[in-house]
Amino acid sequence: MSNYSYPLNEDWSSQEIAIVVEFLAAVESAYETGIKVERIKDKYRAFKEIVNSISEEKQIDREFQTVSGYSIYRCMQKAKTLKESQTLKMP
Repeated sequence: MSNYSYPLNEDWSSQEIAIVVEFLAAVESAYETGIKVERIKDKYRAFKEIVNSISEEKQIDREFQTVSGYSIYRCMQKAKTLKESQTLKMP
C-alpha cells in the first residue's frame, strides 16, 4: 500500500476517481510485483476515457512520479513492446 496521495482532479466523479486510482495502482504493480500487459492496457484505456488530454496526462505523470518514483509514460512505453499475455515488470 502506498504512503502518498494520488494526483486527482476534484472535478472528477467518485467513479472517475476510482478508475484513475485503479490505473495508478496498476502502474505501482508493474514496478513492485509485475502485472499482465493485458490488464494494465485495459486500465490505461479506462484512464484515458477520463484523462483524454495529453497535457493533463503528462501533468498527472509528473505529479505521480514525484510522489511515487514511478513513471506512467515509461511503464506504458514498455507495455507497448510486450504481448498481451506477457507480464510487465518494470526495473
